[in-house]
Amino acid sequence: MQANESSPTTGRGVVMTGAIFAGLAVALGAFAAHAMKAHYDADALRTFETGVRYQMFHALALLVCGALQARGMATLVASRLFAAGIVLFSGSLYGLALTEAKWLGPVTPIGGVLFLAGWVALAIASRQRT
Repeated sequence: MQANESSPTTGRGVVMTGAIFAGLAVALGAFAAHAMKAHYDADALRTFETGVRYQMFHALALLVCGALQARGMATLVASRLFAAGIVLFSGSLYGLALTEAKWLGPVTPIGGVLFLAGWVALAIASRQRT
């Protein structure tokens, strides 16, 4: 049985996931710059913008993983860690900024650890022979 070419586990699927996360980062950044300014304080804006910045960095990392995976590099673990990190790290910062739900605070470092693990996994993948 052949895998779907745009499955999240294929190079093309990882690129698509990265592109979606990057597009969302642009949209969320515009939301912060325009719609949030009138309703949220500077701390909330900074928190939200940190989430957007890290989402964009790691969306770009997903694009790299997808491109490398298409060339045969074993980057699937790194791409999954980056995607989970975006959801937990950036998502928790968005929630903190918009709702002040303090219980989200401990979620943010878990996402950060996933980002770090993703970079380690990418470094390990780069050492493997294709």
